[in-house]
Order: sequence, then C-alpha cells, then structure tokens
Amino acid sequence: MGTPELISPRSPRVVAARRLAKRNFRSKERLFLAEGPQAVREAVGHRGGDGRAALVELFTTVEAAERYADIVEAARASGARIHHAPDPVLAEVSQTVTPQGLVGVCRFLDAPFEEILAAGPRLVAVLAHVRDPGNAGTVLRCADAAGADAVVLTDASVDLYNPKSVRASVGSLFHLPVAVGVPVERAVSGLRGAGVRVLAADGAGADDLDGELDAGNMSGPTAWIFGNEAWGLPEETRALADAVVRVPIHGRAESLNLATAAAVCLYASARAQRSPGGRAAVPAC
Repeated sequence: MGTPELISPRSPRVVAARRLAKRNFRSKERLFLAEGPQAVREAVGHRGGDGRAALVELFTTVEAAERYADIVEAARASGARIHHAPDPVLAEVSQTVTPQGLVGVCRFLDAPFEEILAAGPRLVAVLAHVRDPGNAGTVLRCADAAGADAVVLTDASVDLYNPKSVRASVGSLFHLPVAVGVPVERAVSGLRGAGVRVLAADGAGADDLDGELDAGNMSGPTAWIFGNEAWGLPEETRALADAVVRVPIHGRAESLNLATAAAVCLYASARAQRSPGGRAAVPAC
C-alpha cells in the first residue's frame, strides 16, 4: 500500500474535519462526518442530484485501509481525497469511543421538500419535535427498512447531520430523500395537497392502529408524524393530522419507545399498501 501519510492532529485537514462535530460549522460548510465501513461504503455509492459523489474525503488508518481496501479504492475512484493517518490522529476526527478506522467527510444530502411532494410519495415519516439524535437516526433507518419514500424533519427537530443521528441511521441516510427544517404546518399542508393522508402517532390517540387496518384505511398514501419520546406531540400538531392513532398495547407494557412505535406504524402502512390494491412488496429488513 506504500508508506502512510502521517497527519498531525494540528493538520488543517484534521482541524477542519474535527470542527464538523459542531452544528454551526456543519451548516456553514454543508459537510458532515460519516464513520465506519457501512456509512462510508454508502457514501461512496451515493451521488446527489448534481451528479457529485457524497464523499469528499476519507481519513483511514493503515489497518482499516487494508481491511476495507475495496471501500478505500472505491472512494479514491470517486474522486475523494484519501488521508492515511495513525490511530491517535484518526481519534481526533472520530466521534466514537472505539473508532473503526474510517471517517468520511460528506456533502449534505437533504432534498427540497417540494421535490419530495412532486415525486408522489406513498409512505413518509415526519419527525416533529424529535430532539434525540439517536432516535432520529433510528426512525430514519426504520423508514428505509419499511420502504418509505421520504423522511421529513421539521424545524423543531434535531439536526439530521448530528454524528449520533448519522451513526444511528446505519447508512440509511444515503438511501432515501430527506427534507430538513420544514415547519410542521407546511409539512402537513404540503403532504395533504399531494394526496397523502396524515396520521399522528400518539399513545393517547382516539383511533387504534388495529382498527385503522381492519377498516381498510391504511392502503392509500400515508404520512406518519412522530413526536418527542418524552412528551409526545403538542396538541396543536395533533390537531393538524387527519387522525391521531395509537399503537395498541396488548400486554402490560406501559408504552413503546419512539423507534419501536415508528417501526410498527410504518410497517403497518407498508403491509397495507402492498396488499391487493396496494403497491409492490416492501423489501425485508
């Protein structure tokens, strides 16, 4: 492989990458960090609407470059700058306790909300007031697994490019369109105008998910609004939806966490949509 390029922790490239841990620098540069082989592999394979590869540069240890030679070579072929660095230097860039040896710097991926609407989505996850980055990334992963067409983060939700959100998405961030910073009122009105039924997921909802399925209400285009895990959706947000739906608790559990509830709701819609009269089968997770 040749002698690795030893980069000082004070190298301008290392300092610039490390700054991307902060939201204001991410927003200014429109760049974010993606760590680990799965995320970097997805970044290498992703191209934006302008045709540019998502991956701009890649920091890798010697060991990781050997172990994941296919990823590193694909990154090089895509035009990304490759930096070989010793473990202590890579740790300066990494946001994890145990770095996996690959850290990519990527271009922002978010799509205009209007493009999502114009594509005629049939299944959308809307994250309203979701403040925990791990929850946001996990719901995005659930939406991807359920075959959703898009994810929308409202202006009251966490930053999509928070390193914890990116890690929790496990590469799904690169798989489907995501709109960010959309006011919840705009999200609901836009989706409804595109012929999408808007459902708010809430444990105190007047409607039951099983009942909605039994009544045949779930086979059409649907958007689910998911709120903050600790205090749910504000009343004004629930009032915007066509229905407020609860996931039935058949056992003795007090409730479901956000990601689990989102997975149940999204898969319920996916199953209804691929039934006779719905759409094609949803890929298995």
